[in-house]
This record gives sequence, C-alpha cells and structure tokens, in this order.
Amino acid sequence: MKKEQVVNCQFSVWYPIFKKHTIKSLILPLPQNVIDYLLDDGTLVVSGSDHNTQQTHTNNSNSDAEEDIQWSDDETTTTVTAPEFPEFTSQVLEAINSLGGRVFPKLNWSAPRDANWIALNSSLQCRSLSDIFLLFKSSDFITHDLTQPFLQCSDQDSPDPVINYELVLRKWSELIPGGEFRCFVKENKLIAISQRDYTQYYQHVLKQEEQISQAIQDFFSQHIQYNFLDEDFVFDVYRDSQGRVWLIDLNPFGEVTDSLLFSWDELTSGGEIAEQQEGPAFRYTTSEVTVQPSPCLSYRIPRDFVDLSTGEDAYKLIDFLKLKKSQQEESGEEDEEEEENAPQ
Repeated sequence: MKKEQVVNCQFSVWYPIFKKHTIKSLILPLPQNVIDYLLDDGTLVVSGSDHNTQQTHTNNSNSDAEEDIQWSDDETTTTVTAPEFPEFTSQVLEAINSLGGRVFPKLNWSAPRDANWIALNSSLQCRSLSDIFLLFKSSDFITHDLTQPFLQCSDQDSPDPVINYELVLRKWSELIPGGEFRCFVKENKLIAISQRDYTQYYQHVLKQEEQISQAIQDFFSQHIQYNFLDEDFVFDVYRDSQGRVWLIDLNPFGEVTDSLLFSWDELTSGGEIAEQQEGPAFRYTTSEVTVQPSPCLSYRIPRDFVDLSTGEDAYKLIDFLKLKKSQQEESGEEDEEEEENAPQ
C-alpha cells in the first residue's frame, strides 16, 4: 500500500466520481483551529456556539507533570468555557439543515465508529456541531486520520503528501447492518466479498447468497470497475430491501483496512481466492454459533485507564502516583487527629 493509494481514497477524491451511486453528502474544509481543538487532549468540553457549555477540566499536560503539583481541589480543577467557532458552526448547521437536519459525520477517510458508545442512543446520528465534536474527540479512528494516515504505507522514505482536512457530512440514512458488505479489488478484479457486520448472523444473507453476490458483481462491473484511480482498493456497499446496491465508502487495499472474514495474507498472496474463476469468494457468518463480540468494544475503555495499565504515558503515571501519595498523607493526618481526640 502506497501513500498515493491512501490519498486517492479520500472522500473528496472519490465522491465526485461516484456521486450518482452513493448517499448525498457535503464537504466542508476543516479550519486549523478546529483541528487543533480536536487534537487537544486536555480540553474535554465538546461545544460549538450552538451550546453554551462549561465543564470541569483537569490539567495533565506534560509541562505541568514536571512541576511540583499541589493536589488540592482549587489547584487541580478549573472551569473552562467551551471554545467557539462561529463561522464554521454556521457553515455546519447550514449544511446539516440542507441534508434534512440529521447527518452521519466523517473526516477524509474515517468515521468515528469506535465512539458511538458515548453518543445518545449509541448512534452516529448528529444534529449539531457539538454532537460531531463529542464523537470526533472520543474517536481513535479520527485521531489516526489527523496524525498518522500514512503509518502503514510501504513507501515511508517518501515525503508525506499534503493533506487538506475536511469534514464530510452525509445525509442520515437508516442502514440495516445486515445489508452492508466489504469488497476487495485486486488488479481491477473483484476477488472477495465479506459480510460487513460479521459479528452477527443474518438469516437473509444465507438464503440470498447467490442474489447478493451477483448484485454486487453487477454493480462493480457497471459502475466501479476501471473508474477508480487505483487498480487495488476496497469498497463498501449497501444492498437495500429492493435489491439495489449503493456505494458507501472506498478504502486502501492494505492492512490499514479491516479485512473482516478474510486475512490480508489470503488477499495479497492469492491462494484459493485466486483459483476461484467463476466469481469472488463470498464469506458471511453462517450461524449464531459463530457470532462474536464487536471489535469496537475495546475502544469503550477510557484512554487514561489504558495508558496507566500499559505504562504508555509516563506523565499520567507520575500524576497518579503523586495523587496516591497525597491521599496517603491526608489519611495519615486524619488518623493522627483521631488518636489525639480519642477518649482516654
């Protein structure tokens, strides 16, 4: 997987090509101050000018960790006002309204699917900028887009392409997970199809295997094949109740993309997949016995807990130890007072 392939899979690159075959969407340039806000690990407020929110903020920056922190309520917590982006907020609200008042948000590549647990009703449906900020600031997928989109590329020695980050707002559509499929294309040939939500068993997929596979192959040959900028790529589709297929997303052909019910060794080396001459390999969950927990469950653990348990963030560990020491000292002082005041 090359950096150029990652660049070509940006939403603003492929959307104009396949606009007729996908969900209506709007693309807004992401201002630098908004990017800085999304990457600011310390600011926990999630508000645009559509809400007037204040929250308690604990400062755990690296510079503070080097100082002698006095652990008292007055010094460790401060009230901060949510940052405001009036012009950008106005653009976002106008775009949301033009798309029917409800949208599915994403960046150049990723949607915050790993953060749906924090949203109301565990949904990625957004009605305001603050809804979007809440999801984006809670998502590792979004952070990856903003900080290391070329991490797993093979041409690391070449300079990183300049990325103009964008907020993508897609008209909200009620998609049934059992209708989503991921398709793998190698040398412009559709070699494999996987059930997107492989953690669940969908009886209709088992019953309609041939129809689903044929519908996706027809859609690929008529609308996708030879029309994309690369010959190796991954695309996601949705087959609705009427049997019509819609393009949902495009992804790089490489390990940065989840291979679902296949392995990347199978997809890249060929093997039995390449030997199938009649059509692409089609895999799906065949019974309730094979149902698995969602891979996104691991993202529901607060990041601070993970950093402390693995020792990845030394400053958080230092702050934690100082807090424990302070608590022990306070406990010792209370014990001494109780002994002095105890009846003789």
